[in-house]
Amino acid sequence: MDQLIAKLKKLEKQNYRAYQQIKGQYDFTDFDLYIDHIQADPYASSSRFRARRPWSVTGLEWLKEESSAYQRAARDFIARTFAEYAKQDNNISIATTGQTVLDSTAVVFDDDGIELRFRINLPAEGRSILAKKAINIITFYLPKMIRKATLEREMRIEQLRTHCEVIEDQDALRGQLESNNLIAFVANGSVLPRIAGNVDVPMKDATPFKAPESLQVTLHAPNKGYITGLGVPKGITLIVGGGFHGKSTLLNAIERSIYDHIPEDGREYIVANANSMKIKAEDGRSVHNLNLSNYINHLPMGRDTSNFSTQDASGSTSQAAWLQESIESGVEALFIDEDTSATNFMIRDERMQSLVAKGEEPITPLVDRIGQLRDKLDISTMIVMGGSGDYLDVADTVIQMHDYQAIDVTEKAKQVILEHPTQRNNECETELESFKPRSLNRAALQSILVDGKFRVTAKGTDALRFGKEFTDLTALEQLESHGEVHAIGWVWFQLSQLPGWSSNPAQEISQMLNDNWHQAMPIHGDLVKPRVIDVMASLNRFRLAQFKPTR
Repeated sequence: MDQLIAKLKKLEKQNYRAYQQIKGQYDFTDFDLYIDHIQADPYASSSRFRARRPWSVTGLEWLKEESSAYQRAARDFIARTFAEYAKQDNNISIATTGQTVLDSTAVVFDDDGIELRFRINLPAEGRSILAKKAINIITFYLPKMIRKATLEREMRIEQLRTHCEVIEDQDALRGQLESNNLIAFVANGSVLPRIAGNVDVPMKDATPFKAPESLQVTLHAPNKGYITGLGVPKGITLIVGGGFHGKSTLLNAIERSIYDHIPEDGREYIVANANSMKIKAEDGRSVHNLNLSNYINHLPMGRDTSNFSTQDASGSTSQAAWLQESIESGVEALFIDEDTSATNFMIRDERMQSLVAKGEEPITPLVDRIGQLRDKLDISTMIVMGGSGDYLDVADTVIQMHDYQAIDVTEKAKQVILEHPTQRNNECETELESFKPRSLNRAALQSILVDGKFRVTAKGTDALRFGKEFTDLTALEQLESHGEVHAIGWVWFQLSQLPGWSSNPAQEISQMLNDNWHQAMPIHGDLVKPRVIDVMASLNRFRLAQFKPTR
Protein backbone atom coordinates (compact mmCIF):
# COMPACT_ATOMS: atom_id res chain seq x y z
CA MET A 1 0.00 0.00 0.00
CA ASP A 2 2.82 2.38 0.83
CA GLN A 3 4.26 1.85 -2.63
CA LEU A 4 0.94 2.82 -4.23
CA ILE A 5 0.65 5.93 -2.05
CA ALA A 6 4.16 7.00 -3.03
CA LYS A 7 3.38 6.57 -6.72
CA LEU A 8 0.15 8.53 -6.48
CA LYS A 9 1.75 11.43 -4.60
CA LYS A 10 4.12 11.97 -7.51
CA LEU A 11 1.18 12.23 -9.94
CA GLU A 12 -0.58 15.21 -8.33
CA LYS A 13 -1.75 17.66 -11.06
CA GLN A 14 -0.09 15.65 -13.84
CA ASN A 15 -1.92 14.82 -17.07
CA TYR A 16 -4.59 12.16 -16.58
CA ARG A 17 -2.71 9.61 -18.67
CA ALA A 18 -0.02 9.48 -15.98
CA TYR A 19 -2.44 7.32 -13.94
CA GLN A 20 -1.23 4.47 -16.18
CA GLN A 21 1.85 4.30 -13.95
CA ILE A 22 -0.11 2.80 -11.03
CA LYS A 23 -1.14 -0.39 -12.84
CA GLY A 24 0.07 -3.48 -11.02
CA GLN A 25 -0.23 -5.47 -7.77
CA TYR A 26 -0.07 -4.04 -4.24
CA ASP A 27 0.09 -5.66 -0.79
CA PHE A 28 -2.53 -4.30 1.64
CA THR A 29 -1.52 -6.83 4.36
CA ASP A 30 -4.80 -8.80 4.51
CA PHE A 31 -5.60 -8.52 0.82
CA ASP A 32 -3.83 -7.90 -2.47
CA LEU A 33 -5.03 -5.12 -4.74
CA TYR A 34 -4.70 -5.47 -8.51
CA ILE A 35 -5.08 -2.51 -10.86
CA ASP A 36 -5.68 -4.16 -14.24
CA HIS A 37 -6.87 -1.34 -16.47
CA ILE A 38 -6.70 2.44 -16.25
CA GLN A 39 -9.26 4.53 -18.07
CA ALA A 40 -7.91 6.74 -20.86
CA ASP A 41 -9.53 9.92 -19.57
CA PRO A 42 -11.97 11.03 -16.84
CA TYR A 43 -14.95 10.47 -19.15
CA ALA A 44 -14.06 6.94 -20.28
CA SER A 45 -15.32 3.76 -18.65
CA SER A 46 -14.02 3.45 -15.10
CA SER A 47 -10.76 1.70 -14.29
CA ARG A 48 -10.82 -2.01 -13.46
CA PHE A 49 -9.60 -3.15 -10.02
CA ARG A 50 -9.53 -6.47 -8.16
CA ALA A 51 -9.01 -7.38 -4.51
CA ARG A 52 -8.05 -10.90 -3.37
CA ARG A 53 -8.45 -11.98 0.26
CA PRO A 54 -7.29 -15.40 1.48
CA TRP A 55 -9.98 -17.53 3.11
CA SER A 56 -8.02 -17.60 6.38
CA VAL A 57 -8.68 -13.89 7.10
CA THR A 58 -12.38 -13.92 6.17
CA GLY A 59 -13.90 -16.53 8.49
CA LEU A 60 -15.91 -17.75 5.49
CA GLU A 61 -13.98 -20.94 4.73
CA TRP A 62 -17.15 -22.94 5.46
CA LEU A 63 -18.62 -21.67 2.18
CA LYS A 64 -16.23 -23.95 0.27
CA GLU A 65 -18.13 -26.96 1.60
CA GLU A 66 -21.53 -25.74 0.42
CA SER A 67 -23.31 -26.61 -2.85
CA SER A 68 -22.51 -24.76 -6.08
CA ALA A 69 -25.91 -23.00 -5.91
CA TYR A 70 -25.21 -21.91 -2.31
CA GLN A 71 -21.78 -20.59 -3.31
CA ARG A 72 -23.21 -18.71 -6.29
CA ALA A 73 -25.69 -17.05 -3.96
CA ALA A 74 -22.95 -16.23 -1.45
CA ARG A 75 -20.89 -14.55 -4.18
CA ASP A 76 -23.97 -12.59 -5.18
CA PHE A 77 -24.61 -11.53 -1.58
CA ILE A 78 -21.03 -10.31 -1.17
CA ALA A 79 -21.32 -8.28 -4.39
CA ARG A 80 -24.58 -6.71 -3.20
CA THR A 81 -23.04 -5.93 0.19
CA PHE A 82 -20.04 -4.28 -1.43
CA ALA A 83 -22.40 -2.31 -3.70
CA GLU A 84 -24.25 -0.97 -0.64
CA TYR A 85 -21.03 0.32 0.90
CA ALA A 86 -19.89 1.69 -2.47
CA LYS A 87 -22.91 4.00 -2.51
CA GLN A 88 -21.00 6.11 0.01
CA ASP A 89 -18.55 7.00 -2.77
CA ASN A 90 -19.87 7.42 -6.30
CA ASN A 91 -16.40 6.70 -7.70
CA ILE A 92 -16.56 2.99 -6.75
CA SER A 93 -18.94 0.49 -8.33
CA ILE A 94 -19.48 -3.25 -8.71
CA ALA A 95 -21.80 -5.10 -11.08
CA THR A 96 -24.98 -6.55 -9.55
CA THR A 97 -27.90 -8.37 -11.15
CA GLY A 98 -31.16 -6.84 -9.92
CA GLN A 99 -33.81 -9.25 -8.66
CA THR A 100 -32.01 -12.31 -9.99
CA VAL A 101 -29.02 -14.27 -8.74
CA LEU A 102 -26.83 -15.19 -11.68
CA ASP A 103 -23.40 -16.75 -12.12
CA SER A 104 -21.46 -13.49 -12.17
CA THR A 105 -17.75 -12.65 -12.14
CA ALA A 106 -18.17 -9.68 -9.78
CA VAL A 107 -17.10 -12.00 -6.96
CA VAL A 108 -15.13 -15.18 -7.62
CA PHE A 109 -14.27 -18.01 -5.23
CA ASP A 110 -11.26 -20.26 -5.76
CA ASP A 111 -9.18 -22.60 -3.60
CA ASP A 112 -7.14 -19.76 -2.18
CA GLY A 113 -9.70 -17.12 -1.36
CA ILE A 114 -12.27 -14.54 -2.44
CA GLU A 115 -11.72 -12.12 -5.31
CA LEU A 116 -13.80 -8.96 -5.77
CA ARG A 117 -13.79 -7.28 -9.17
CA PHE A 118 -14.95 -3.69 -9.31
CA ARG A 119 -14.41 -0.34 -10.97
CA ILE A 120 -13.08 2.99 -9.72
CA ASN A 121 -13.51 6.26 -11.54
CA LEU A 122 -10.14 7.84 -10.82
CA PRO A 123 -10.62 11.49 -9.80
CA ALA A 124 -9.52 14.50 -11.80
CA GLU A 125 -10.03 18.20 -12.19
CA GLY A 126 -10.49 18.64 -15.91
CA ARG A 127 -7.72 16.36 -17.16
CA SER A 128 -5.42 16.90 -14.20
CA ILE A 129 -4.93 14.13 -11.65
CA LEU A 130 -6.29 14.64 -8.15
CA ALA A 131 -3.83 12.34 -6.42
CA LYS A 132 -4.77 13.19 -2.83
CA LYS A 133 -8.40 12.30 -3.51
CA ALA A 134 -7.34 9.09 -5.28
CA ILE A 135 -5.23 8.11 -2.25
CA ASN A 136 -8.19 8.72 0.03
CA ILE A 137 -10.51 6.55 -2.13
CA ILE A 138 -8.10 3.67 -2.76
CA THR A 139 -6.25 3.43 0.55
CA PHE A 140 -8.84 4.61 3.08
CA TYR A 141 -12.43 4.01 1.93
CA LEU A 142 -11.85 1.02 -0.35
CA PRO A 143 -10.13 -1.26 2.23
CA LYS A 144 -12.99 -0.67 4.67
CA MET A 145 -15.54 -1.69 2.02
CA ILE A 146 -13.57 -4.80 1.08
CA ARG A 147 -13.18 -5.93 4.68
CA LYS A 148 -16.80 -5.31 5.63
CA ALA A 149 -18.04 -7.21 2.56
CA THR A 150 -15.79 -10.25 3.09
CA LEU A 151 -15.33 -10.56 6.86
CA GLU A 152 -17.80 -12.92 8.55
CA ARG A 153 -18.02 -10.97 11.79
CA GLU A 154 -18.82 -7.77 9.86
CA MET A 155 -21.49 -9.36 7.65
CA ARG A 156 -25.22 -9.78 8.18
CA ILE A 157 -24.65 -13.48 8.49
CA GLU A 158 -28.28 -14.53 8.96
CA GLN A 159 -29.27 -12.58 5.86
CA LEU A 160 -26.43 -14.27 4.00
CA ARG A 161 -27.68 -17.70 5.04
CA THR A 162 -31.29 -16.87 4.10
CA HIS A 163 -30.18 -15.47 0.75
CA CYS A 164 -28.17 -18.60 -0.03
CA GLU A 165 -30.80 -21.06 1.20
CA VAL A 166 -33.53 -19.47 -0.92
CA ILE A 167 -31.33 -19.77 -4.02
CA GLU A 168 -30.31 -23.33 -3.15
CA ASP A 169 -34.00 -24.21 -2.78
CA GLN A 170 -34.86 -22.80 -6.21
CA ASP A 171 -32.03 -24.75 -7.79
CA ALA A 172 -33.32 -27.92 -6.12
CA LEU A 173 -36.92 -27.28 -7.25
CA ARG A 174 -35.78 -26.74 -10.84
CA GLY A 175 -33.86 -29.99 -10.63
CA GLN A 176 -37.10 -31.85 -9.79
CA LEU A 177 -39.10 -30.64 -12.79
CA GLU A 178 -37.95 -33.39 -15.16
CA SER A 179 -38.62 -36.26 -12.75
CA ASN A 180 -42.11 -34.87 -12.13
CA ASN A 181 -42.83 -34.46 -15.84
CA LEU A 182 -43.10 -30.67 -15.47
CA ILE A 183 -41.80 -27.64 -17.37
CA ALA A 184 -42.54 -25.16 -14.58
CA PHE A 185 -43.66 -24.83 -10.96
CA VAL A 186 -45.38 -21.85 -9.31
CA ALA A 187 -45.55 -22.05 -5.52
CA ASN A 188 -48.73 -21.08 -3.70
CA GLY A 189 -48.32 -17.64 -2.18
CA SER A 190 -46.12 -16.34 -4.98
CA VAL A 191 -46.56 -12.70 -6.00
CA LEU A 192 -46.56 -12.45 -9.80
CA PRO A 193 -47.38 -8.80 -10.71
CA ARG A 194 -44.59 -6.21 -10.85
CA ILE A 195 -44.92 -2.54 -9.94
CA ALA A 196 -44.37 -1.48 -13.55
CA GLY A 197 -42.99 -2.74 -16.82
CA ASN A 198 -39.63 -1.12 -16.06
CA VAL A 199 -39.61 -1.81 -12.30
CA ASP A 200 -38.95 -5.46 -11.48
CA VAL A 201 -40.06 -5.45 -7.83
CA PRO A 202 -43.29 -7.06 -6.55
CA MET A 203 -46.51 -5.08 -6.58
CA LYS A 204 -47.73 -4.19 -3.11
CA ASP A 205 -51.09 -5.64 -2.06
CA ALA A 206 -51.12 -8.00 -5.05
CA THR A 207 -53.24 -11.14 -4.75
CA PRO A 208 -51.00 -14.11 -3.84
CA PHE A 209 -51.09 -16.95 -6.34
CA LYS A 210 -52.93 -20.17 -5.53
CA ALA A 211 -52.93 -23.24 -7.74
CA PRO A 212 -56.11 -25.14 -8.58
CA GLU A 213 -56.26 -28.38 -6.62
CA SER A 214 -56.30 -30.53 -9.76
CA LEU A 215 -52.90 -29.15 -10.85
CA GLN A 216 -51.25 -28.92 -7.44
CA VAL A 217 -48.01 -30.77 -6.90
CA THR A 218 -45.68 -30.84 -3.91
CA LEU A 219 -41.92 -30.63 -4.33
CA HIS A 220 -39.21 -30.72 -1.68
CA ALA A 221 -36.64 -27.99 -1.05
CA PRO A 222 -33.59 -28.76 1.13
CA ASN A 223 -34.09 -25.71 3.38
CA LYS A 224 -37.76 -24.73 3.23
CA GLY A 225 -39.05 -28.29 3.08
CA TYR A 226 -42.17 -29.31 1.18
CA ILE A 227 -43.66 -26.66 -1.11
CA THR A 228 -47.02 -26.97 -2.86
CA GLY A 229 -48.04 -25.11 -5.98
CA LEU A 230 -48.99 -25.26 -9.64
CA GLY A 231 -47.16 -27.88 -11.64
CA VAL A 232 -47.21 -27.04 -15.34
CA PRO A 233 -46.99 -30.44 -17.02
CA LYS A 234 -45.04 -31.25 -20.13
CA GLY A 235 -47.03 -31.05 -23.33
CA ILE A 236 -49.19 -28.22 -24.63
CA THR A 237 -50.57 -25.80 -22.06
CA LEU A 238 -52.92 -22.94 -22.87
CA ILE A 239 -53.39 -19.94 -20.58
CA VAL A 240 -56.78 -18.44 -21.36
CA GLY A 241 -59.09 -15.83 -19.82
CA GLY A 242 -60.37 -12.33 -20.27
CA GLY A 243 -58.21 -9.28 -20.71
CA PHE A 244 -56.51 -7.87 -17.58
CA HIS A 245 -57.02 -11.09 -15.59
CA GLY A 246 -53.33 -12.07 -15.44
CA LYS A 247 -52.61 -14.35 -18.42
CA SER A 248 -49.46 -12.59 -19.55
CA THR A 249 -48.47 -11.92 -15.95
CA LEU A 250 -48.38 -15.67 -15.26
CA LEU A 251 -46.40 -16.37 -18.42
CA ASN A 252 -43.95 -13.55 -17.68
CA ALA A 253 -43.32 -14.85 -14.17
CA ILE A 254 -42.65 -18.34 -15.51
CA GLU A 255 -40.45 -17.30 -18.45
CA ARG A 256 -38.28 -15.20 -16.10
CA SER A 257 -37.92 -18.09 -13.66
CA ILE A 258 -35.30 -19.82 -15.73
CA TYR A 259 -33.25 -17.79 -13.23
CA ASP A 260 -33.28 -17.73 -9.42
CA HIS A 261 -34.78 -14.73 -7.61
CA ILE A 262 -33.74 -13.04 -4.40
CA PRO A 263 -35.72 -13.43 -1.15
CA GLU A 264 -38.96 -11.42 -0.96
CA ASP A 265 -39.08 -10.98 -4.74
CA GLY A 266 -42.39 -12.87 -4.83
CA ARG A 267 -41.06 -15.29 -7.45
CA GLU A 268 -38.46 -17.00 -5.27
CA TYR A 269 -40.30 -20.33 -5.45
CA ILE A 270 -41.22 -20.18 -9.13
CA VAL A 271 -38.95 -22.22 -11.40
CA ALA A 272 -38.97 -23.08 -15.09
CA ASN A 273 -37.04 -25.43 -17.34
CA ALA A 274 -33.67 -23.76 -17.93
CA ASN A 275 -33.79 -24.62 -21.65
CA SER A 276 -37.03 -22.73 -22.25
CA MET A 277 -37.28 -19.99 -24.86
CA LYS A 278 -39.90 -17.32 -25.39
CA ILE A 279 -40.42 -16.69 -29.10
CA LYS A 280 -42.39 -14.02 -30.93
CA ALA A 281 -42.67 -12.18 -34.24
CA GLU A 282 -39.68 -9.99 -35.01
CA ASP A 283 -40.10 -8.00 -38.21
CA GLY A 284 -36.92 -7.05 -40.01
CA ARG A 285 -34.47 -9.50 -38.44
CA SER A 286 -31.95 -11.55 -40.38
CA VAL A 287 -32.23 -15.28 -41.11
CA HIS A 288 -29.19 -17.28 -42.23
CA ASN A 289 -29.44 -20.41 -44.42
CA LEU A 290 -32.15 -21.98 -42.28
CA ASN A 291 -34.42 -24.87 -43.21
CA LEU A 292 -37.95 -23.51 -42.71
CA SER A 293 -39.74 -26.15 -44.78
CA ASN A 294 -41.64 -27.49 -41.75
CA TYR A 295 -43.50 -24.17 -41.52
CA ILE A 296 -43.05 -22.34 -44.83
CA ASN A 297 -42.86 -23.84 -48.30
CA HIS A 298 -43.88 -23.40 -51.98
CA LEU A 299 -43.13 -19.68 -51.92
CA PRO A 300 -43.98 -17.55 -54.97
CA MET A 301 -41.48 -17.77 -57.85
CA GLY A 302 -40.47 -21.22 -56.62
CA ARG A 303 -38.15 -19.88 -53.92
CA ASP A 304 -36.62 -22.64 -51.80
CA THR A 305 -37.20 -22.62 -48.03
CA SER A 306 -34.91 -25.53 -47.18
CA ASN A 307 -31.95 -23.13 -47.23
CA PHE A 308 -33.63 -19.79 -46.55
CA SER A 309 -31.90 -16.46 -45.96
CA THR A 310 -33.13 -12.90 -45.64
CA GLN A 311 -32.03 -9.62 -44.07
CA ASP A 312 -35.64 -8.46 -43.62
CA ALA A 313 -37.86 -11.24 -42.32
CA SER A 314 -41.61 -10.76 -42.03
CA GLY A 315 -43.40 -11.40 -38.73
CA SER A 316 -44.43 -14.96 -39.61
CA THR A 317 -41.05 -15.84 -41.13
CA SER A 318 -39.17 -14.45 -38.15
CA GLN A 319 -41.25 -16.42 -35.67
CA ALA A 320 -40.90 -19.62 -37.68
CA ALA A 321 -37.14 -19.00 -37.87
CA TRP A 322 -36.90 -18.44 -34.12
CA LEU A 323 -38.73 -21.71 -33.51
CA GLN A 324 -36.44 -23.68 -35.83
CA GLU A 325 -33.30 -21.99 -34.44
CA SER A 326 -34.42 -22.85 -30.90
CA ILE A 327 -34.82 -26.49 -31.85
CA GLU A 328 -31.31 -26.41 -33.30
CA SER A 329 -30.03 -24.95 -30.01
CA GLY A 330 -31.60 -27.63 -27.79
CA VAL A 331 -34.84 -25.99 -26.61
CA GLU A 332 -37.06 -28.11 -24.35
CA ALA A 333 -40.01 -25.75 -23.85
CA LEU A 334 -41.44 -22.82 -25.79
CA PHE A 335 -43.29 -19.83 -24.33
CA ILE A 336 -45.57 -17.87 -26.67
CA ASP A 337 -47.90 -14.92 -26.11
CA GLU A 338 -50.58 -14.48 -28.74
CA ASP A 339 -50.29 -10.68 -28.41
CA THR A 340 -46.69 -10.64 -29.71
CA SER A 341 -47.08 -13.36 -32.32
CA ALA A 342 -47.73 -13.27 -36.06
CA THR A 343 -51.38 -14.22 -36.52
CA ASN A 344 -50.82 -16.06 -39.80
CA PHE A 345 -48.06 -18.14 -38.20
CA MET A 346 -50.31 -19.09 -35.29
CA ILE A 347 -53.58 -19.95 -37.07
CA ARG A 348 -55.63 -19.99 -40.27
CA ASP A 349 -59.29 -20.37 -39.46
CA GLU A 350 -61.96 -22.19 -41.46
CA ARG A 351 -63.17 -19.14 -43.35
CA MET A 352 -59.68 -18.08 -44.42
CA GLN A 353 -58.98 -21.64 -45.53
CA SER A 354 -62.11 -21.49 -47.69
CA LEU A 355 -61.16 -18.13 -49.17
CA VAL A 356 -57.44 -18.81 -49.78
CA ALA A 357 -56.67 -22.39 -50.79
CA LYS A 358 -53.79 -24.21 -49.10
CA GLY A 359 -51.93 -24.32 -52.41
CA GLU A 360 -51.83 -20.54 -52.37
CA GLU A 361 -50.70 -20.25 -48.72
CA PRO A 362 -47.01 -21.03 -48.01
CA ILE A 363 -47.37 -21.04 -44.21
CA THR A 364 -48.24 -24.15 -42.21
CA PRO A 365 -49.60 -22.63 -38.99
CA LEU A 366 -48.20 -23.61 -35.61
CA VAL A 367 -51.55 -25.04 -34.48
CA ASP A 368 -50.99 -27.87 -36.98
CA ARG A 369 -47.35 -28.52 -36.01
CA ILE A 370 -47.45 -28.04 -32.27
CA GLY A 371 -48.61 -31.59 -31.50
CA GLN A 372 -45.79 -32.97 -33.65
CA LEU A 373 -43.26 -30.86 -31.76
CA ARG A 374 -44.55 -32.48 -28.57
CA ASP A 375 -44.79 -36.06 -29.86
CA LYS A 376 -41.71 -36.26 -32.07
CA LEU A 377 -39.24 -33.86 -30.45
CA ASP A 378 -40.53 -33.83 -26.84
CA ILE A 379 -40.80 -30.03 -26.95
CA SER A 380 -43.47 -28.58 -24.69
CA THR A 381 -45.31 -25.33 -25.38
CA MET A 382 -47.05 -22.85 -23.11
CA ILE A 383 -49.23 -20.31 -24.92
CA VAL A 384 -51.21 -17.31 -23.75
CA MET A 385 -54.27 -17.54 -25.99
CA GLY A 386 -57.32 -15.31 -25.99
CA GLY A 387 -58.52 -15.27 -29.58
CA SER A 388 -58.38 -18.74 -31.13
CA GLY A 389 -60.37 -21.67 -29.83
CA ASP A 390 -58.76 -23.99 -32.40
CA TYR A 391 -55.83 -24.50 -30.04
CA LEU A 392 -58.18 -26.26 -27.62
CA ASP A 393 -58.10 -29.29 -29.92
CA VAL A 394 -54.35 -29.77 -29.39
CA ALA A 395 -54.02 -28.65 -25.76
CA ASP A 396 -53.19 -31.11 -22.97
CA THR A 397 -53.88 -28.60 -20.19
CA VAL A 398 -55.99 -25.43 -20.18
CA ILE A 399 -55.60 -22.90 -17.37
CA GLN A 400 -57.97 -19.97 -17.09
CA MET A 401 -56.80 -16.86 -15.28
CA HIS A 402 -59.56 -14.99 -13.45
CA ASP A 403 -58.76 -12.13 -11.07
CA TYR A 404 -55.10 -13.27 -11.13
CA GLN A 405 -56.08 -16.74 -9.93
CA ALA A 406 -55.63 -19.94 -11.91
CA ILE A 407 -58.56 -22.27 -12.67
CA ASP A 408 -58.13 -25.66 -14.33
CA VAL A 409 -60.65 -25.65 -17.21
CA THR A 410 -59.19 -28.60 -19.12
CA GLU A 411 -62.35 -30.72 -18.76
CA LYS A 412 -64.55 -27.76 -19.63
CA ALA A 413 -62.43 -27.20 -22.76
CA LYS A 414 -63.00 -30.81 -23.80
CA GLN A 415 -66.73 -30.26 -23.47
CA VAL A 416 -66.50 -27.11 -25.59
CA ILE A 417 -64.71 -29.13 -28.28
CA LEU A 418 -67.54 -31.67 -28.32
CA GLU A 419 -70.22 -28.99 -28.47
CA HIS A 420 -68.40 -26.80 -31.01
CA PRO A 421 -66.25 -29.07 -33.20
CA THR A 422 -63.76 -27.25 -35.42
CA GLN A 423 -64.42 -27.04 -39.14
CA ARG A 424 -60.87 -26.12 -40.16
CA ASN A 425 -58.56 -28.52 -41.94
CA ASN A 426 -55.15 -29.55 -40.71
CA GLU A 427 -52.69 -28.01 -43.18
CA CYS A 428 -49.67 -30.23 -42.62
CA GLU A 429 -48.70 -31.62 -46.00
CA THR A 430 -45.72 -33.56 -44.62
CA GLU A 431 -44.58 -35.01 -41.32
CA LEU A 432 -42.38 -32.82 -39.11
CA GLU A 433 -38.78 -33.30 -40.20
CA SER A 434 -35.63 -33.10 -38.11
CA PHE A 435 -32.60 -31.34 -39.53
CA LYS A 436 -28.91 -31.38 -38.64
CA PRO A 437 -27.56 -28.19 -37.06
CA ARG A 438 -26.11 -25.63 -39.44
CA SER A 439 -22.36 -25.00 -39.50
CA LEU A 440 -20.95 -21.63 -38.42
CA ASN A 441 -18.02 -19.90 -40.09
CA ARG A 442 -15.76 -18.98 -37.17
CA ALA A 443 -13.21 -17.32 -39.47
CA ALA A 444 -15.83 -14.74 -40.47
CA LEU A 445 -16.16 -13.70 -36.82
CA GLN A 446 -12.41 -13.24 -36.61
CA SER A 447 -12.28 -10.98 -39.68
CA ILE A 448 -15.09 -8.81 -38.26
CA LEU A 449 -13.22 -8.46 -34.96
CA VAL A 450 -9.95 -7.53 -36.64
CA ASP A 451 -11.69 -4.88 -38.71
CA GLY A 452 -13.32 -3.47 -35.57
CA LYS A 453 -10.14 -3.42 -33.44
CA PHE A 454 -11.43 -6.27 -31.25
CA ARG A 455 -14.22 -4.28 -29.60
CA VAL A 456 -16.70 -6.36 -27.57
CA THR A 457 -19.23 -4.23 -25.69
CA ALA A 458 -22.73 -4.72 -24.27
CA LYS A 459 -25.26 -1.94 -24.69
CA GLY A 460 -27.51 -2.92 -21.80
CA THR A 461 -29.52 -6.00 -22.74
CA ASP A 462 -30.63 -4.47 -26.05
CA ALA A 463 -27.52 -4.64 -28.24
CA LEU A 464 -24.07 -6.17 -28.57
CA ARG A 465 -21.16 -4.49 -30.30
CA PHE A 466 -18.77 -6.95 -31.93
CA GLY A 467 -16.03 -5.25 -33.90
CA LYS A 468 -17.78 -2.40 -35.66
CA GLU A 469 -21.09 -4.23 -35.90
CA PHE A 470 -24.11 -3.89 -33.60
CA THR A 471 -26.60 -6.72 -33.10
CA ASP A 472 -30.13 -5.89 -31.97
CA LEU A 473 -31.13 -8.17 -29.07
CA THR A 474 -34.26 -6.35 -27.88
CA ALA A 475 -36.46 -9.34 -28.79
CA LEU A 476 -34.59 -11.63 -26.36
CA GLU A 477 -36.79 -10.79 -23.39
CA GLN A 478 -35.31 -13.47 -21.15
CA LEU A 479 -31.92 -11.76 -21.00
CA GLU A 480 -31.66 -10.33 -17.49
CA SER A 481 -28.34 -8.53 -17.34
CA HIS A 482 -25.97 -6.58 -19.55
CA GLY A 483 -23.36 -8.95 -18.12
CA GLU A 484 -24.95 -11.82 -20.06
CA VAL A 485 -24.72 -9.82 -23.28
CA HIS A 486 -21.12 -8.89 -22.50
CA ALA A 487 -20.26 -12.56 -21.92
CA ILE A 488 -22.06 -13.57 -25.13
CA GLY A 489 -19.72 -11.25 -27.01
CA TRP A 490 -16.71 -12.91 -25.41
CA VAL A 491 -18.04 -16.38 -26.27
CA TRP A 492 -18.17 -15.17 -29.88
CA PHE A 493 -14.59 -14.00 -29.40
CA GLN A 494 -13.55 -17.51 -28.28
CA LEU A 495 -15.28 -19.00 -31.31
CA SER A 496 -13.45 -16.54 -33.56
CA GLN A 497 -10.08 -17.81 -32.31
CA LEU A 498 -10.75 -21.27 -33.75
CA PRO A 499 -10.17 -22.02 -37.43
CA GLY A 500 -12.67 -22.75 -40.19
CA TRP A 501 -16.24 -23.93 -39.71
CA SER A 502 -17.92 -25.33 -36.61
CA SER A 503 -20.22 -28.22 -37.54
CA ASN A 504 -22.21 -27.91 -34.31
CA PRO A 505 -21.81 -24.44 -32.75
CA ALA A 506 -24.35 -25.03 -29.96
CA GLN A 507 -22.39 -28.06 -28.77
CA GLU A 508 -19.13 -26.15 -28.98
CA ILE A 509 -20.57 -23.24 -27.00
CA SER A 510 -21.90 -25.65 -24.36
CA GLN A 511 -18.37 -26.97 -23.84
CA MET A 512 -17.10 -23.41 -23.39
CA LEU A 513 -19.76 -22.62 -20.80
CA ASN A 514 -18.73 -25.33 -18.34
CA ASP A 515 -18.34 -24.89 -14.57
CA ASN A 516 -15.06 -22.99 -15.07
CA TRP A 517 -16.39 -20.86 -17.91
CA HIS A 518 -15.02 -17.56 -16.57
CA GLN A 519 -11.40 -18.78 -16.65
CA ALA A 520 -11.39 -18.44 -20.44
CA MET A 521 -12.89 -14.95 -20.25
CA PRO A 522 -11.19 -11.59 -19.66
CA ILE A 523 -10.62 -10.75 -15.99
CA HIS A 524 -13.69 -8.52 -15.84
CA GLY A 525 -16.20 -8.18 -13.03
CA ASP A 526 -19.22 -7.53 -15.22
CA LEU A 527 -19.63 -10.89 -16.95
CA VAL A 528 -22.58 -13.21 -16.35
CA LYS A 529 -22.77 -16.79 -17.58
CA PRO A 530 -25.27 -16.89 -20.48
CA ARG A 531 -27.34 -19.84 -21.63
CA VAL A 532 -26.21 -21.67 -24.76
CA ILE A 533 -29.63 -21.04 -26.25
CA ASP A 534 -29.19 -17.26 -25.79
CA VAL A 535 -25.69 -17.24 -27.29
CA MET A 536 -27.11 -19.01 -30.35
CA ALA A 537 -30.14 -16.71 -30.52
CA SER A 538 -27.77 -13.73 -30.53
CA LEU A 539 -25.59 -15.25 -33.25
CA ASN A 540 -28.66 -15.85 -35.37
CA ARG A 541 -29.44 -12.12 -35.18
CA PHE A 542 -25.92 -11.05 -36.11
CA ARG A 543 -26.41 -9.84 -39.66
CA LEU A 544 -22.86 -10.71 -40.78
CA ALA A 545 -22.88 -14.23 -39.32
CA GLN A 546 -22.21 -16.96 -41.86
CA PHE A 547 -24.06 -20.27 -41.53
CA LYS A 548 -24.48 -23.12 -43.97
CA PRO A 549 -26.47 -26.36 -43.88
CA THR A 550 -24.55 -29.40 -42.63
CA ARG A 551 -24.86 -32.17 -45.16
